[in-house]
Amino acid sequence: MAIWGGIERVLIDKMNYLSTQLGYDVYMLTTCQGRHVIPYALDTRVHLDDLGIQFHKQYQYKGLKRLVDSYLRTKLFEKRFKEKLHEILPDIIICTTSDPVYSIAKVKGKIPLIVESHSICKRTLFAKGCYQRFRTFLLRNGLQKSTCIVALTEGDAIEWRKIHPHVEVIPNVVHLNNGSLSSLTEKRVIFVGRFDYQKQPMEAIRIWKKVFSKHPDWHLEIYGEGEQEVDLIEKAKELNMNIHIHKPVGDIFDCYRHSSLLISTSLFEPLGLVIPEAMSCGLPVIAYDCSYGPASIILDGTNGFLVNMNDREAMISKINLLISNVSLRQYMGKKALLSSSQYSADIIMPLWKRLFASLVQ
Repeated sequence: MAIWGGIERVLIDKMNYLSTQLGYDVYMLTTCQGRHVIPYALDTRVHLDDLGIQFHKQYQYKGLKRLVDSYLRTKLFEKRFKEKLHEILPDIIICTTSDPVYSIAKVKGKIPLIVESHSICKRTLFAKGCYQRFRTFLLRNGLQKSTCIVALTEGDAIEWRKIHPHVEVIPNVVHLNNGSLSSLTEKRVIFVGRFDYQKQPMEAIRIWKKVFSKHPDWHLEIYGEGEQEVDLIEKAKELNMNIHIHKPVGDIFDCYRHSSLLISTSLFEPLGLVIPEAMSCGLPVIAYDCSYGPASIILDGTNGFLVNMNDREAMISKINLLISNVSLRQYMGKKALLSSSQYSADIIMPLWKRLFASLVQ
């Protein structure tokens, strides 16, 4: 819980709601929190405990020594996690990442275990090389001993049901705008996401080269951080085409309000939090139709546009269309605002409450 990220925002919003609105006693166990400050406001009623495993330290070693260190840290995790179970006596365990699933399933006893997928099945179970295949084998074993898998979209749930008989679809809670809306008149297009292979931020810059040639008075605002940051900054300077690279900000909604449309170029998206976030500020969205998130949010031609995966010319055409047609932007923006409401906590969290009730009967 250390970065200004989508998963962090979702989990904290959910824990806060479970504690403050539904009256649950909520415990968050981390493995490597250390002195990292939690990026978003966590309600004081949520119990926080760090197990102090520091899995990342295994990477100071190589080869067999790393494997041994990883094994020892895994055994330490299992010991400390089991001790916490005896102390807390939870009714339900929720695991939000794939790595510890096997260990949790191994020590949980009869406590129901929900595995919450924040990636997509095909990526989670993808294995290349002997070590990854071994880890995937352990994950599958842990999944088989879990009680339920929660997927974010129906498309991804179809894949998970090939692995597990009980799969529920519960979209992420999205932290929605509760302030003013965008006027849709400012000459800014916004991109928000990690600077990595999944989000493809360099693709946004490639697209912008042609958009800028037609609309040189418009600006592309890119917000995020990651391993591609230096390359993006250098490319933006080289092109000199009104491309601005920004660090993540605490109030991203203010950035949406000063933009007129959002673009998403992701290679895959379990849901795509920035899409309903931007929509809640009244922005239409243009996104590549990757698996599986955008198509579950965007109604093509109504609240935005879906573009075939990596069809750059089609993406450019749709951006140019919305830039040139303010009345279309306004129409889609109104529809987008309506669409975003389905991801509010008051809509999503009762689905979790219903699932919990079904597992503890």
